[in-house]
Amino acid sequence: MQRSRIYNTSSDFVYLDLRGKIVSKELKPAQRLLEVKIATEMGVSRTPVREALRRLANEGLVKIVPNSGARVAAPTVNEMENAYNVREYLESLSVELACRNGMDRRVLERLEEVLRSEESAFENKDLDAFLEANNTFHRLIAESGKNNVLCEYIDNIMLRTNVYIFFYDQFDEKDNYSSQEHRAILRAIAQRDKERAQEHMREHLHHSHRALEVPDSRKKD
Repeated sequence: MQRSRIYNTSSDFVYLDLRGKIVSKELKPAQRLLEVKIATEMGVSRTPVREALRRLANEGLVKIVPNSGARVAAPTVNEMENAYNVREYLESLSVELACRNGMDRRVLERLEEVLRSEESAFENKDLDAFLEANNTFHRLIAESGKNNVLCEYIDNIMLRTNVYIFFYDQFDEKDNYSSQEHRAILRAIAQRDKERAQEHMREHLHHSHRALEVPDSRKKD
């Protein structure tokens, strides 16, 4: 009875449990996820387990291979390099358009609010809340560029890089470099300084990429 008050469905229960174990690194990249074993351990049938695994696969946290089963995703160094290169190009264009169009006071105030949320999440070491604030910051900048196609591409590439952060960022730095870099980006956009905004954005993404600690076993791929 208690479970029904917390989770809407058995699938939600399994999904949130597995997702939490992936984010906390209790489940490791490339680790097999056996439907029968999970169902037995969690006291549910295989159907909600299968549904939960599909949801996690849609988020990029799990990889499902036909006739082989499911595993925790294991992004390679090459995949991450390619994704961050693409993100750098997309977000350089994003800040350029934001500088060109300008931001009204309400958007700037909203961005300041988002940064405060990000700083609070960092202090509490709440990775989910931190990434939510981070995504909102980048999304608001993209929306200021008034290019819906660019917004969609940025949303998609952030989904990919968030997965890398879940797996390979230890999230244990003492200083919140991300918020500091976000504030530098925001100041440049507010001043409509395209070159400086692009420079700060590139530095920010390089730092995010370098913060990933990839195991030696994945560096060989």
